[in-house]
Formats: sequence, structure tokens, C-alpha cells
Amino acid sequence: MHTILSQLDKVLQATIAEVFGIDAPGSVGVSQNEKFGDYQSNAAMGLTKPLSQKIGAPQNPRALAEKIKTALGPKLAEMASKISIAGPGFINIRLSPTWLEQQLTTIAADPRIGVETAVKPQTIVVDYSGPNIAKEMHVGHLRSTIIGDAISRVLEFQQYKIIRQNHVGDWGTQFGRVVLAIWYHVMAEHLNETETLSRLMSSMRDARDERTKADTIRALADLHRAMFAEDPEGTRIFEPALQKLHLSLSSLETIYQFVSSVTDHPAAGSEMIGKHSLADLPRLFTTFIQDPKNPRNQQEQLAWRKASEATLESCNEIYSLLGVKLRPQDIRGESAYQNDLPDIVAELKSSGVAIDSEGAVVVPIPGYESPLMIEKSDGGYLYGTTDLAAIKYRINQLHAQRIVYTHDSRQQEHFTKVFWTARKVGWAANVELDYAPFGTILGDNGKPFRTRGGGTVHLKDLLDEAQERAMAVVTEKQPDLDAAARNSIAHEVGIGAVKYADLSKDRVSDYMFSFDKMLALDGNTAPYLQYAHARVRSIFRKAGDARPGAIKLQSPFELALGKHILRLGEVIDLVARELKPHHLCAYLYELATRFSGFFENCPVIQSEPAIRASRLSLCDLTARTLELGMDLLGIGHPDKM
Repeated sequence: MHTILSQLDKVLQATIAEVFGIDAPGSVGVSQNEKFGDYQSNAAMGLTKPLSQKIGAPQNPRALAEKIKTALGPKLAEMASKISIAGPGFINIRLSPTWLEQQLTTIAADPRIGVETAVKPQTIVVDYSGPNIAKEMHVGHLRSTIIGDAISRVLEFQQYKIIRQNHVGDWGTQFGRVVLAIWYHVMAEHLNETETLSRLMSSMRDARDERTKADTIRALADLHRAMFAEDPEGTRIFEPALQKLHLSLSSLETIYQFVSSVTDHPAAGSEMIGKHSLADLPRLFTTFIQDPKNPRNQQEQLAWRKASEATLESCNEIYSLLGVKLRPQDIRGESAYQNDLPDIVAELKSSGVAIDSEGAVVVPIPGYESPLMIEKSDGGYLYGTTDLAAIKYRINQLHAQRIVYTHDSRQQEHFTKVFWTARKVGWAANVELDYAPFGTILGDNGKPFRTRGGGTVHLKDLLDEAQERAMAVVTEKQPDLDAAARNSIAHEVGIGAVKYADLSKDRVSDYMFSFDKMLALDGNTAPYLQYAHARVRSIFRKAGDARPGAIKLQSPFELALGKHILRLGEVIDLVARELKPHHLCAYLYELATRFSGFFENCPVIQSEPAIRASRLSLCDLTARTLELGMDLLGIGHPDKM
């Protein structure tokens, strides 16, 4: 079933061509004020200039609108009950209740509730989430993960072939620091020096002056030498322990941050460990891992795999909590492209897109002072190089016709340069490259959301707190429910609240995080939608043997609800086009609000049989529309609240 918007636009466009001989869009939109009509077009105003030039005399837009209205009447005789002109030439269309009843009856029998599939299905790659190895997912990963998931779900519902990609940060200079962190953990445990290591970590973290930090680094270097003396080759203690090691990500991240703070400090450069300084060790370990010909890299590679396992295990737990459709097989991190990078650089140079510059290789980008650097003077590669390799892989191997990236808006310049380069070299000549940026999550102080101590908010902690708060609300409202039911509802309400609070905002904007607002049972929140859905389903539990039947729109509240249900396809098209889930959130909130007006003014079960059957049909359509909409957002919809 075509959307009402597309049907009206098509008819209006044909009418303009018939009356004026001009191919112009119908320019139909939803009316901003329902007292004038349901849909509105400003096409007449857009015709004044081309018609004035064609005829050679000024044209009055209202007169043009009248001509369109006259020709439009017979074409919309069944669909519209009234066509009127307002202001300087707006064409207003009010839909016929009888026609609306027919459309609602049709979609009531359709599993897709009247939403069409894509006319030309594409293969679309959606890049989202992108956590980093040895770091817990934090609140900054929330937006990429749930926005990308919602976009994927909407496009998939339209029956595009969706390939999800999780571009994990699993390559780079952090390699060495992570391996060194694991080495400290293993060796300290073996030598019963865990308390000593913990004390040094606390000292480095809490130090307020440079002398304390330097003393801590000196003490760590002494401990390091003692550890190294116990197992210089790593074969007696380190490697056997690695085989059995299962390190939690939180522990790994803590010691990784410690190693980073130590090796970044100037004092680490003067502490020698054999031929190398303490500051140089991460770079040395990174070299071991990245050089497959090095016979001594097995330990480092095994340690890195252990870090990857710990990270991805934690990420998958969060993906499961969030209910997002990212699977282990969707992961293709930066490391997957490392063997391709020399060829990427060579092709960019041979095509003339990249040039040598002060020992590095760069791509000059029109309109930007700084180029896109793809190879450093020391031979190292950068994010841009890996992103270009990923684009080439996704086009050539995954056969992507469109690639969507959901990342922080601060990456705008980076992706503009990467996309320009991919198009210039010819890889993406016939491929859409879409960047769907998002703003920042703010705390109640208006600054980026952080813990009270100023640290990064771990996503797992935030989601756990959301469920705990939701459990308190559910227990207060439904104390008689058993524990399993309350846990299930609290999970759907708590996680849904966090996701909806984010998705309901235009993704390009920042928003303020507030548990109180997002868990409220009124206003534009997930709990409000979930409660509306549960209320609809409760009607059917009370209805007994009564069944839905033919739809009749007899009251203004039934009309308002029915018309809004029929807009679902338009809204899904809009989300797919703009990659903005907040349009769907606004639609669902309005649907729940209109249902509330219907519920309060139109008795269902108490009505006479024919009216009851019609209103049950409207209730069923409302519930199914809410369910579909929340499914596309990745939000649960319990039958009881």
C-alpha cells in the first residue's frame, strides 16, 4: 500500500503537468494545522516563477492554486472530502472518513500494517558501535550503538539487505601498553607482588606532584627488573600463565591506564630496562606483535588475543543488555586491514590522489588546509588509511551500494576527507557514503556526562542503574507481581528508557542525561509508550469473547487516531531517508497521545456490539503499530506494566 503522502504527491504532480504543462513536484506535506486539512501543498507558489517566464506575464499563486484545485477535485473524489485554498495559495486536502475506513480495514489484515518494502532494494553496510580493545564501553559508545542499530532495523524492515559492521579499534600503539599491562598482572600474581603493584597504581593515580609520580615510576622500574630476572624469556612463567588466563576487562583497563600514565611520563624515559627505557617498551612490544616474521612475537600476540577476548566478551554482554543486533561475526576491526594498507597507499599514489609530503604520504583535500594523512614519515598508518581500506573491502567484497557511518559529530571533517578520497580514486563512484553524526550526552551541569569524580561513565554501570531504578518503579506500581515478572519488566523499561531518551532527540543535537525524566510515565518517554501499549493489551484481556470487526470512524477521536496510524509508512520512509530515528519516536508519542484521547472519550468494551468491534480493531491496530515502532527502535513492549 502506497503512503497517503506519496499518493497525493503523485496525483498533484500529474495534475500540474496536465494543467500547466510543467513537470514539477507536488510538494505535499502533513498539514501543520489540522483545522485547515490533513495534508497541504505549496506547489502553486513554486509555479509562479517558471509560469511567469513561460507565459511572459506575472502569475498569481492563489489563482494558480484555484486552477489546480478545480482539476484535482475529480481525481481525489473518493480520497478527499474537501479541497480548499488558504493564504497566498496553499492547497489543503481533508481526507474522507469513508476512504480512511477502507484503508484501515486493508492494513488491519496486513502483517506489515500497510508499510511497503523498498522499490529498489540495496545492499547497505551500517558501521556502528566501534569499541576499543582493553577499554570498557563508556557512555560515548551508547549513541553510536543504538542509533546505528535503529537505522539498521528500519532499513532492514524495508527489506534492504543490511550488513552490520563493528569496526573495533584493535590495532595501533596501544598494543604494547596492553601487553605490558598483562605482563605486570601475570608476573605480580606469580611473585606475590599483587599488593605492591596495586599500591603503585594507586600512587600514580592519586599523585598531585611530579616528584611522587617520578618516585612511583622508579619503584615500578625496580619491580619490573625483578620480574624480568625471574623469567627473562617469558617461557617459564608468562607464557604458561597466559594459556590459562581469564582477565576481566575492568581489571585490564585499570592496569592498562596505569601503564599508559607511566610510559607517557618523562621520567619513564630515564628508567632503563636492559637496552631499552621503560617508555620504549610499549613501542617494542607493538613491533613484536605487528611483525609476523618475528619469531619472538607469539607471547605478545597471545596476550593481545586475551585482551581482545576480554573486551569483546564485555561488549557482547552490553549488546545483549541493549538488545542490539550486533553479533560476533559482525566484527571486522582495524587489524583485519593491516595487510592491505601498503597496497592502499600505493594505489592512492599511483592514481595521483596521494602525494609525498615531508617524508609522509598525504591526500590534499579541496577546501581544507590540512590534508588527509595516510602514511606517517616513520611508515606507520593512520585511522584514515584503515577507514579507506574498510570502504574498499565493503564495496568489493560485501558489494555495498550504500555505507552508513554513525559516529560522533567531531569526526565530521575526518569522514568528509575519507569519503572524498574514496570517490576521487574511483572506489565509491556508484556507492552512497552517508555520515550520520551525533551530538554529545551532557550531564546536569551542561558539560559532557561524567562520574561525580570526573571520570568516564562506564556503559554497563549506567545500564545496571537504569534497571535498578526501573525495578523500584515497577515494584511500587505492581507489588503483587512475582519476582521474575518484575525483573523482566524492569529490564525492558529501564533499558528502553535509556535508549528512547537518546533516540527521541535529533541525533545531531546534544542532550542532557536524566534518569528522572527518562523513567517518567508521562511525557515523551519509553515508559509512556510502554504503558500505552500495556493499556491497549489490557483491553483485550477484559474483552472476553469480543472480537475486532469492521472499522467505523464516528467520533473526532477515532478519526484522529485512524489518520495517524495510516502515517506509519510515511514516517518510516522519512527515517530511512534522513537516518534520524527521532522522527519515529515523535510519531509513536503522538500515536500514544491520540490513543489516550480515544480511550478517555470512546468507551470500548461498554459500547454496543458493532461499535465495540470497530473500536477493538482500532485498539488492535494501535497496539500493533506501537509494537512495530518500538521493535524498530529496539525497545521492548511488555503486555503488563
